[in-house]
Amino acid sequence: MTAYVVRRLFVIIPSIVVITMLVSLIIRLLPADAVMVLAAQQGFSQEADLDRLRHELGLDKPWQEQYWDWFSAIFRSIPEGRLDLGDSLRTRRDIAGELKTRLPVSLELAGLALLMALAIAIPVGVISAVKRNTWSDYLARSFAIIGVAIPGFWLATLVVVWPSVWWRWSPPSVFRPLHHDPIANLSFMWLPALLLSLYFVGFLMRMTRTMMLEVLTSDFVRTARAKGLRNLAIIVRHALRNALIPVVTVIGLQIPVLIGGAVVYETVFSVPGIGRLLIEAAQNRDYPVIQAINLIIAVVVVFLNLIVDVSYAVLDPRVRLAGGD
Repeated sequence: MTAYVVRRLFVIIPSIVVITMLVSLIIRLLPADAVMVLAAQQGFSQEADLDRLRHELGLDKPWQEQYWDWFSAIFRSIPEGRLDLGDSLRTRRDIAGELKTRLPVSLELAGLALLMALAIAIPVGVISAVKRNTWSDYLARSFAIIGVAIPGFWLATLVVVWPSVWWRWSPPSVFRPLHHDPIANLSFMWLPALLLSLYFVGFLMRMTRTMMLEVLTSDFVRTARAKGLRNLAIIVRHALRNALIPVVTVIGLQIPVLIGGAVVYETVFSVPGIGRLLIEAAQNRDYPVIQAINLIIAVVVVFLNLIVDVSYAVLDPRVRLAGGD
């Protein structure tokens, strides 16, 4: 397993370089570059002023040189115990400092959504498999289809608008950090986290049900029943553990979807996370901010997938991650 982890760590850096390089190129192909957006906001349009601003921001260099300046600054800053992600073109503020306050908020939202999804999907999926072709199975499967099919942006907008129109109630609009006021924080975060989790509840519930049905018809389960083991012990100690192995893999594959979905809910519910910052940066063509956020997301995704792969081996000791096993 150690050899596998080391190999994956060596692959991570080239992967991140390719991802950030592609993002750096694509955002510069968008119409209306950062200078044009800043000029429109500051109210000047003379060509000389545009050229001066473009030179001050270093945007008159080829994109390869801009990317190299940005990426090399990151590596030079790491031995110094800091992370130099550059400055925002719009606010001229340090990007690392901005992300330091916003990243924990996005991780909290995604973490709460994932915990809610697991807490609901796995028990319901197990019950649906055990009670196959009963009313509880049909109800759970219907809920799973609805959860997967409903568009997140539509549901989030509906939840914000409908209660305020009909019942004069709206979700809390003021965010409080978790370490400052846990009660106010959770009262603000639970609703977007719950809505974000609905897709994963449906997806994971169907996956859990399918794998449980497959495991419950396997030979070792029939042998356990023949030995007189209780049905609950068979389900919890034997069937569920084997059924969760592919579910863990699917969770790792769905992490980018979870992060992408968080962008929608952060925007609708005014959650001050990196998703909302990414939308604002894209609107303002703030290249360094977009590159920094995509770098952070890429690092989070590849490391979480590495953790999922290791968890796969922990759940199933027959799996060997080291080369040659």
